[in-house]
Amino acid sequence: MRKLHVVCLLVLFLCLATVPAGAQSITSLSPTSGLAGAFVTITGTGFGATQGSSRVSFNGKLAATVTPATNWSATSILVQVPAGATAGPLIVTVGGIASNAMNFTVANYQGGGSFLLQCPTSTVWHPAPATDLTSRQMIEPPYTGPVVTNEFPNGIPLTYNLNGGAIKCQQVSGGDGFMTEADGNQTYMFSFGPLSGLNSIQNGQPGTQFPDVFNQPYCNGATYNNGQANPYWDTNAPGGGACMPGTSPDGGVGYITPTSANPNPGADASAIMNTGVMNGNIPAPLIAFDEDDELFLTLTNVGMIMRPDLFEQHTIHFHGYPNASSFYDGVPDASLAINIGGSFTYYYLAPDAGTYFWHCHITPPEHLQMGMVGQLYVRPRQNRVPDNTNLYSSLAGGKYGPSALSSTNGQQNDLRTACQGTGGGSTAAPSIGYTYGVNGNIDILCSAPLPIGDMAVTQPAGGAKYAYNDGDGSTRYDIDVPLQIHGFDPNFHFVGMTFNPEGFAEMKDKYFLLSGRSYPDTIGIPPGAMVDGHVLPASWTGGVTVTSTNPNPDPSTNAISTAATDAMPRPSQPLPSLIVLSASGGPAGTCGTGVSPCGQRALLRIADLDVTEYQTLASLGIPMTVVGFNAKLLRDQAGNNLYIKTNSITLGGGESLDAILDSTGVAPGTYFLYTPNLDHLSNDAENFGGLMTEVVVIP
Repeated sequence: MRKLHVVCLLVLFLCLATVPAGAQSITSLSPTSGLAGAFVTITGTGFGATQGSSRVSFNGKLAATVTPATNWSATSILVQVPAGATAGPLIVTVGGIASNAMNFTVANYQGGGSFLLQCPTSTVWHPAPATDLTSRQMIEPPYTGPVVTNEFPNGIPLTYNLNGGAIKCQQVSGGDGFMTEADGNQTYMFSFGPLSGLNSIQNGQPGTQFPDVFNQPYCNGATYNNGQANPYWDTNAPGGGACMPGTSPDGGVGYITPTSANPNPGADASAIMNTGVMNGNIPAPLIAFDEDDELFLTLTNVGMIMRPDLFEQHTIHFHGYPNASSFYDGVPDASLAINIGGSFTYYYLAPDAGTYFWHCHITPPEHLQMGMVGQLYVRPRQNRVPDNTNLYSSLAGGKYGPSALSSTNGQQNDLRTACQGTGGGSTAAPSIGYTYGVNGNIDILCSAPLPIGDMAVTQPAGGAKYAYNDGDGSTRYDIDVPLQIHGFDPNFHFVGMTFNPEGFAEMKDKYFLLSGRSYPDTIGIPPGAMVDGHVLPASWTGGVTVTSTNPNPDPSTNAISTAATDAMPRPSQPLPSLIVLSASGGPAGTCGTGVSPCGQRALLRIADLDVTEYQTLASLGIPMTVVGFNAKLLRDQAGNNLYIKTNSITLGGGESLDAILDSTGVAPGTYFLYTPNLDHLSNDAENFGGLMTEVVVIP
């Protein structure tokens, strides 16, 4: 009997000895925890050159096939955490044999919040996005008047007007960061930062994108801006690596492409945190969209790493903007606020063109002073009027226009934007002194009344840009120049960073900023750089000298970067305010009878978000024509233009205006746009700085 036991044990030992051990081995995981949909890099040996039938499992839950195939190699695998995975051993199975196990923790979304994104490709207002036939990319469709549309949702008849426009999306973070003053000092900020449109924003452009761009994972290099690896960077691509197909440098940072296996993947929280933390901008990311657009703007609160004691909520408030609902107004008393770890998508329908601004409405004096302020403008329908169309006709249409234009369908035929009059009947011809009816008056809140008459101005070939729906072409311009006036109290910011009580009563600005910079950083662009479509001449002596030890501003983007506490530089000040105009570069025939050549026009979209003081800007040598104030065209109820030609403007905090600089007849040279408040022409204790920029006129 004893011999039988020995034989059995020997046979069992021999059987076990014939089972081959797994040749593959996991040595590390990065990261070791994450949400479903997050990417995990598995490092080790023996995984095989290609995936084939090999699989990765998370506590028994199989991950999807790794794509692209280059993400699987003998020593490294880049895989997504599958939906429904739970915490437990991560195992790589090759040839039916399991590797050693390494523990991976599948995190859960924070209760009451998430990092979800929203950017639909179609809505009731925009059921079929316009697409360029050549590039197949989404575009802004032309405006041809309101189109009556009939639908039957759930069998119920619904009639409404469609006016073109498109869907636009943008995402921003609420957190903190640093910026660099013109005297070299670094200032701590509470701030918004970009989580979409990063490439456009870094290059001084709006970050607002069509859905076909936003709904792509972000990739613009091998790493995020905190140095962490971007999983969408293909290290095996020729030339040392490249972004994978289907990604975009302007895509949503947390966007994950849905698949049949995971149709609702949520958002990549690790990508959002890798990008959003300490990535504050001043001014906040630029927002721009078109009248009739639907904007889906997502705010994600990533927390303030320099102030972990603060559980600060954040909101977005469009100042002076006609919101779709008070629910999206951003004033927490009337709507809601976003906690750390949460996201909320604000919805806006753009009814009125003009220059606005946006800011956080949590403790406004503190959050505005600390830097949570941004620029916003809405482009008018008139920009989208087809070539050779009469501008007055496009505004008036057949309802209020001359009988010769009775077949034209204009903006006044749309109740949402029409400036209705009283008296005389809705179809009566206008009488002298009134625009919309015999012996009647129009709504004084109307943003763009009709001009006094048809000036026979048509949309030029190739289109044009206008500040407002003016109907007479008087607000035409060539170059957009968003200018945000702001001020920083360095003592208040230092106290805000060091856990001390802030002295609101003693708040006193000592740095005066134009679009987040003081002079000379406002003109910090090297010779040879492209500005407003022009190359700065070699004789240009302004700006900041870029050296190996002072790589600011970035010579390719003109953004000023500041290293945060992790020593990683981030482009915190992307907007220079140098203006370059050609005295002969404007469209012919647009500057008056017999005047040639026509110079270019710059539209100064000026907003004052200063917390403590009024601010004045003066222009010497190039008069300003103020055409709008607080996003309203300066025109009376009878249709007379009330534009103001001046060499200075004064604004209080919370006000905006639109002013045109016209270079026609202006001698080439350098001109100054500056404040005559002499104590605002300094950078704290350093003289010759502050609220000033330059206008360069070239032949």
